[in-house]
Amino acid sequence: MSVLTLASAPEDARALEDARAHHARLAGELAGRVKTLITAVDWDPNAAETIHANLVVFCDRALLPHAAAEEAALYPVAHRLPDARLLVESMLGEHRRLTALVDALRDAPGPVEAAPDARALQVLFEEHAAKENDILLPLLAAASSVSLAGLLAETHRRFADARRAAGHGDEEDAATGGDSEAGGAAEARGGGTGG
Repeated sequence: MSVLTLASAPEDARALEDARAHHARLAGELAGRVKTLITAVDWDPNAAETIHANLVVFCDRALLPHAAAEEAALYPVAHRLPDARLLVESMLGEHRRLTALVDALRDAPGPVEAAPDARALQVLFEEHAAKENDILLPLLAAASSVSLAGLLAETHRRFADARRAAGHGDEEDAATGGDSEAGGAAEARGGGTGG
């Protein structure tokens, strides 16, 4: 579905669409993994162990580095916009809750105990991404003092740095379809590093 977005520059409008598509891929991947876990808990307990472990790996390689990159690159700039300040503070709180849910998944003694936290993680991420897509990113795109394309390129760089710091390197990750961060597309189009 196409959404009309006012942006201060055409590259910002394209970057916004790239970010929305990336969030949709992350949410879809997470939803698929959660559904598979819940199904396996009921039908194939042996497979559920592996599915549970792979869900934690996906979170460590994709979701948590994504959140860390947003906090480092996007959120400080957005926090300076009067219309976004409270939203950013709320979204930082959601990142803390997402991290706590991933920790609960990691610490769960087994897939049966992990399944409710996995579902909660899925719901929270979907709601969080919707706020980012529909409120925060459009505010940044519309701000003439902000290059959303540049911010998303910086987010991509920070995502790659976070993955390297976590020992995941630059390899393509099947969990994210090789699209490690939406900002990479903006960077490839010359989005710059501004903010």
